[in-house]
Amino acid sequence: MIPFLREPTRVYALDGSGRLVAEITFPETAPGVYTIDHTFVDASLRGQGVADQLVRAALEQIQANGGTAAATCSYAAAWLDKHPQ
Repeated sequence: MIPFLREPTRVYALDGSGRLVAEITFPETAPGVYTIDHTFVDASLRGQGVADQLVRAALEQIQANGGTAAATCSYAAAWLDKHPQ
């Protein structure tokens, strides 16, 4: 599992040189509703389940804040359809 850094509405990872290699953002778009609007995984990490880990980390953070998740990002929307909250 890749170590993630966390901000209130963002989870991300940097490589050893400080370059962004993975990111998911989820602004609060309505009271208590966080919309996952962006998921990025660098080509060097694709196919390793990093996007799945990002969505799970975002959901943990959203739920810890007492919120619910929505998605406009196509990957996250498909993920949420497959994994109902």
